[in-house]
Amino acid sequence: MEPPSQQQQHVVVCGGGVIGACTAYFLGKKGVRVTLVEKSAIACAASGKAGGFLALDMCDGSVLRGLARASFGLHQSLAEELDGESYGYRRIHALGLGIEEAKGAPGYLSKGHAKASVPAWVDGPVSGSAKPIGNPKTMAQVHPQLFTQAIFAKAVEKYGVSLVIGKVQEVKLAGNKVTGVVVDGEVIAADTVVVAMGPWSGENSLVSSLTSISGLKAHSIVVRPKQPDAISPYALFLTYRTKEGKVLDPEIYPRPRGEVYVCGMTEEVAVPDDPQQIIPRPEATAMLQRVAGTVSSVLADAEIEVAQACFLPCSEDGVPVIGKIPNVDGAYVATGHSCWGILNAPATGASLAELIVDGVSTTVDLKPFDPLRFCIRASRSR
Repeated sequence: MEPPSQQQQHVVVCGGGVIGACTAYFLGKKGVRVTLVEKSAIACAASGKAGGFLALDMCDGSVLRGLARASFGLHQSLAEELDGESYGYRRIHALGLGIEEAKGAPGYLSKGHAKASVPAWVDGPVSGSAKPIGNPKTMAQVHPQLFTQAIFAKAVEKYGVSLVIGKVQEVKLAGNKVTGVVVDGEVIAADTVVVAMGPWSGENSLVSSLTSISGLKAHSIVVRPKQPDAISPYALFLTYRTKEGKVLDPEIYPRPRGEVYVCGMTEEVAVPDDPQQIIPRPEATAMLQRVAGTVSSVLADAEIEVAQACFLPCSEDGVPVIGKIPNVDGAYVATGHSCWGILNAPATGASLAELIVDGVSTTVDLKPFDPLRFCIRASRSR
């Protein structure tokens, strides 16, 4: 069946995070009329509080390989189009480090005595040798909130995408075909809908009848060191052993405007109804501050600018859910990207736009992410 003409097609994208914003952008680029519905604000949840780390090849060896590699390239081209410097796009190095807390007060190496394998600002108790993970050819970063806002602003400015602030309550169907979306009691007519609401995607009955989407709570802080110029662009992936013997896996991302992002401390708790209700646990914030101060004397007295938490959207099989919802004409979903949402959003949006408009995705083969897999597994288990 031929796809509907671009002039006739109206797509409602549900969710103003990075996946929804990128989908709206690439749909608009293909000439489609797009309305994005968001409950609170663009990038108000995980897309505004993530680390923004981008990797060409860290997903190699998994089903994410093609998606990640395509998306890494799209981030480069988008940075050229959208002024990537304005949202913190840059190429970086990445290292894996072991850190072992001293039994007493933190001990820092004197200047000139830091390990040759780590940047000079990492003067804390490094155990063993640093492991190079990537270099500027394969690693990059963005400020995720600024990126999401930038790509959506371009979608509005250049392609006429519209924004509606309100709660998506229901997708209206006539038989098995989408006819609209109910937002705060009002119907927005549409012939296509994309559910891209992160961990809240499972609230939609079209998604929940197919599979479950959960949220993993992750904490982070943003600190401002007194000597920001001392921090070079190295992302650090830590194996961190506390003096009490607990092993953590926090990450540290310096950003080009001088702040440093520190994340970790995940936990499985219920996802609140409203993103504004997500608050960090004080003990997790304190631990991340302790990590930063142990890794580097430059970060020891850094001011905390933000202490925050968000929920990473997780699918039941750990693989993103991207594609057409089975047995419903005009219904699509894009969620479950977990910690790789910022990286994989551009290729997700571009591929989904191709699938909706052209009937087939050429940017990435979406078969590994097809929602139909849950129907096949259910039929096999009967």
